[in-house]
Amino acid sequence: MTSLMGSLEGANSGKRESTNPQEEEGKKQPHQQVNRFCSVRYAMAIMIHGCNLIIFTQISSLSIAIIAMVNHTGQSNQSNVSSEGYPGATPDIGVPVYDWSPEIQGLLLSAFIYGSLISTVPSGYFAGVLGGKKIAGFSMLICSILNLLIPLAADYGLGYLFVIRIVQGLLQGMNYSALSAFWPKWAPPLERTQLSTIGISGGIGCVYCIIWFSLVYDDPMNHPLISDSEKEYIASSMTEQDNAPTWSLPFKAMIKTMALWAILVSNICRFWLISNLTTSLPTLLDSMFDLDFEKNGFLSALPLITSWGSMTLGGYIADFLLSKKILRLITVRKLFTFLGMFFSSLFTVLVPYVDSTTAIVFLILASTMSTLCFSGFMINPLDIAPRYASFLMALGTTFMLISGLVSPVITGYFINQDATGWKNVFFLSSAINLLGMVFYLIFGQTDVQDWAREHKITRF
Repeated sequence: MTSLMGSLEGANSGKRESTNPQEEEGKKQPHQQVNRFCSVRYAMAIMIHGCNLIIFTQISSLSIAIIAMVNHTGQSNQSNVSSEGYPGATPDIGVPVYDWSPEIQGLLLSAFIYGSLISTVPSGYFAGVLGGKKIAGFSMLICSILNLLIPLAADYGLGYLFVIRIVQGLLQGMNYSALSAFWPKWAPPLERTQLSTIGISGGIGCVYCIIWFSLVYDDPMNHPLISDSEKEYIASSMTEQDNAPTWSLPFKAMIKTMALWAILVSNICRFWLISNLTTSLPTLLDSMFDLDFEKNGFLSALPLITSWGSMTLGGYIADFLLSKKILRLITVRKLFTFLGMFFSSLFTVLVPYVDSTTAIVFLILASTMSTLCFSGFMINPLDIAPRYASFLMALGTTFMLISGLVSPVITGYFINQDATGWKNVFFLSSAINLLGMVFYLIFGQTDVQDWAREHKITRF
């Protein structure tokens, strides 16, 4: 690890001194810091966390439910309700199951991506200009209502279910982009990684919307509960940042920026693996290990719990390393990217060669380690262009969703061929993930780009 850190430092030697706000922060007289954990900015992070958790559970719930919904005795392409249940089901109480082939299941699980591809980038742009509160709140409310309609849609026909999943994806894309717009205004540079990872890590949705509209504000200046000292701390810590949005986007300059391409390519490669470890995990556990539904649901949810802990801890460690000047910002970003992508690929590729218990442990570890990337390349847009952070994060999400659109379909194709299908899934996913890691280690940067250097934020 020492040699890795040395190589990452050396890869950036000879360049001009970083002008990134997080690195410059340490060179200036430190701002008077106010309490973290009883502050409005951390309450905002928790509120955003709750919003992410609700949206993610609504999108991913079908991944687990589909195991009980599918008729395991047939693999026809028809969507008719079947009277036969899967092993352990209770058809006598009238629970319907459906004759959906692995290909159809893969399309259903990835259908939300079609909607997300449409909404993510435009929402990121408008959220950066107008703020994210209303966009995120209304998207969460509508997505929650649609989630209640999924059983009815499945009974009426496969087409109705596809429509709901696509619309939910459209709303999820709006939500993710809107939530990214809060951090350029709410997160002081040396707390940025921790606050953003707290927010990202993961009938309730409808109730939560009431709390959301009451307590969430786009800007610290307008929040009724924030103290003057915290407001001043947030503002003074970001006086040198270029984060005032405009309606103009420097597309040509962005396209020529390898630092941005490093983020986009890494998003594509990482999500190819993650979409198989999350979206397809329940199906994988059912196919490979023949687990009953209760164990399958628990084991499918366990990576989400461990990933939340890993993501939160990683954000804290990253900000600690920066605040204590132990590592430079570029080194922190590349170190966490390496840890997240290398070990997730390693654990994944070993799954076919171990017993079932160890395989499940490796799958959980792979998913958990991958979340360290949130302290690496995934937060990198806030470093290279805080002014356009919400748009760039939305762009990264769009590229990520492209791989998520293709990955479940290819997974369904592989597992429908023969018993070695899952082995091919693991090998391909690991190789693509490692490719993204190498690309970011070579081309990743943290300096604020020239095309993002306009309009400085002023104090309140």
